Amino acid sequence: MDNLIDLFEKKIAGTDTRFVRHILYEINWNARLIGIKGARGVGKTTLLLQYIKLNLLSELDNVLYVSLDNIWFNNNTIIDLAKSFEQRGGKYLFLDEVHKYSNWSQEIKNIYDDFPDLKIVFTGSSLLEILNARADLSRRAITYNMQGLSFREYLALETGEIFTVTTLNDLLKNHRAIARTINSKLKPIKYFEDYLRYGYYPYYKEEKELYYSRMGEVINLMLDIELPLLRNVDIAYISKIKQLLMVIAYTVPFQPNVSKLSNKININRNTLLSYLHYLEEIGLTKNLFKQSSGISTLQKPLKTYLDNTNLMYLLAQEKVNKGSLRETFFANQIGYKHKITYAEQGDFQIDDKYIFEIGGKNKTNRQLSKLTDAYNIIDDITIGTQNRIPLYLFGFLY
Repeated sequence: MDNLIDLFEKKIAGTDTRFVRHILYEINWNARLIGIKGARGVGKTTLLLQYIKLNLLSELDNVLYVSLDNIWFNNNTIIDLAKSFEQRGGKYLFLDEVHKYSNWSQEIKNIYDDFPDLKIVFTGSSLLEILNARADLSRRAITYNMQGLSFREYLALETGEIFTVTTLNDLLKNHRAIARTINSKLKPIKYFEDYLRYGYYPYYKEEKELYYSRMGEVINLMLDIELPLLRNVDIAYISKIKQLLMVIAYTVPFQPNVSKLSNKININRNTLLSYLHYLEEIGLTKNLFKQSSGISTLQKPLKTYLDNTNLMYLLAQEKVNKGSLRETFFANQIGYKHKITYAEQGDFQIDDKYIFEIGGKNKTNRQLSKLTDAYNIIDDITIGTQNRIPLYLFGFLY
């Protein structure tokens, strides 16, 4: 255990706190059991270490961070760790990448029940099952989902300008004032295209020229390791899922023709629908349905997008479609905190109320003229008018 403490001390010493994600302030850190889920590469580990450095540095002897892929756990359990740590006076236990430990949910439940003075924070894959795991932690754990950088956060990293997070209601009512405030401090359009290309995953700051190479490695780890481990997908079929991902990438937004696609990839209908579901769960795609709840694994989505615009540039490269790029950005940023469903008129319905049509500056209001609570979201404009709102503003929702 001393080696784990030494590793933790080194990680804390090397943790930069000049920029922190907004989710750090949204989490109720006073809870006894906190779970943080998210796709690989969105910054979960950094979030934990920054919280510790910013809030628990004065009592570091009572804190321990460990990653469960450490070789120490080949011969020791999480319960062994918690017991030893608690006997040393430990109070705050941070467990990273719990999905790499086979019995994580049962042992965390036991720790929660048997060590009432211990606070536990754990992180894991976006595929992590909190409700349906062997030990149901849903009644004990407060769970948060984390995704990549918003455009607002990207601007903070690039320029040092920190803008206030806006709510959707405020944005719809006061978008002109919000846009004026932003444009008085910088020119957001100047940074927007770069964000779409490489600003979503925080590690873009580390050797930018290797960014797409690293993204490719991360995707392979998700598909080659996390899917077989957490969804029991036969490794022999991973190549089929990669093939499906590439089909989606080149035809975003993808409107699945299940019969045709099943024949092309040579898998049956139900397997194909399961794979579409898994790709969304793992954080690589976004599926659109008519309703936002009660959706089964075998229900066909009406549209499928890649999860974020950086994935479009990685997978489709020079064949990125401008219209699809706009829609993917919008769906990614607004879908983080709001229900997003397929719209019969317009491109998206949000929270079962608002209709949004996404387009360029020449987009007219004709398509939405007879609808209430309907908005045109326009790319390439700085400040909007009435129900015409600049697209980039939806990057300020988190």
